[in-house]
Amino acid sequence: MNSTGSLRPEESVSPAAVAAARAAATAAAERSGVTITQVHELPDVELVRQVIDEIWNPRAGDPPVTQGILRALTHGGNYCTLAWDGGRAVGVSLAFLGIDPPGSLHSHITGVSGAVPGRHVGRALKLDQRAWALEHGLTTVMWTYDPLVRRNAYFNAGKLGALPTKYLVDFYGTMDDAINAGQATDRLAVTWRLLDARVVELCAGRAPDLDAAALVADGARVALDEVGGQPVVTAPASDADAPDAASVRLVRVPADVEALRHADPATALRWRLAVREVLGGLMGDGWTVTGASKDGFYVVSRGEGL
Repeated sequence: MNSTGSLRPEESVSPAAVAAARAAATAAAERSGVTITQVHELPDVELVRQVIDEIWNPRAGDPPVTQGILRALTHGGNYCTLAWDGGRAVGVSLAFLGIDPPGSLHSHITGVSGAVPGRHVGRALKLDQRAWALEHGLTTVMWTYDPLVRRNAYFNAGKLGALPTKYLVDFYGTMDDAINAGQATDRLAVTWRLLDARVVELCAGRAPDLDAAALVADGARVALDEVGGQPVVTAPASDADAPDAASVRLVRVPADVEALRHADPATALRWRLAVREVLGGLMGDGWTVTGASKDGFYVVSRGEGL
């Protein structure tokens, strides 16, 4: 907490920054063809739970969030939204106030129905979340995600500028839902600094993608790659401090680990352990994830980020 006992951060948020964030969120929703509304009343709370069940298909007795908790969080003024495609709810986002760091928002759930593929509804939800946070004086949003899910890595780091800050081994323990069952629940903790210059540029759609091939041409070294569908460690974390070690490493993740878990769970597990060893090892040694490329590489840099 700050000296006043408030959970608000010391950093002030200018009206111009708030207005720009809200304009970016509105434009993203319009491009996606959805309307995003705040959830306050019980009927919409019930609908949030239904949308979550549709997306995650949880096992009985282990929902991502219960209706009672949803009701309490929304009653307490936390962030909860539905994305509407006409009269149908097709997306949901839920976040609550955090105190580590003080004045942050913890994003617990953001998901989109398979009924609206390719329309970037997830981005619209996250930009709405960003605008809401800044409107409430919050400048940092945090969440976790599975480091093996390539599209999420690219979305979080490459399109939003939300960067992994910690590798968490088996963070949730055993989970039995349709997405996570049968695999260790390693996660990356993500920090989204809402007023960072690159975040502002990405949210406005003005920042280019990272180019893994160009980074290699400039001297970056591939630390984990894919050969014949299998993970191959080419530069383990243990040699990261060698005198001739590159200052930028690239860590590959599989194209579709969720399909792989069903088709070849043994290979999916090998990917889990390899990414844990290489990406987790580098981050544990003080290296910084500075981005993710569309073709499936984390960009990890020695020292300060890009």
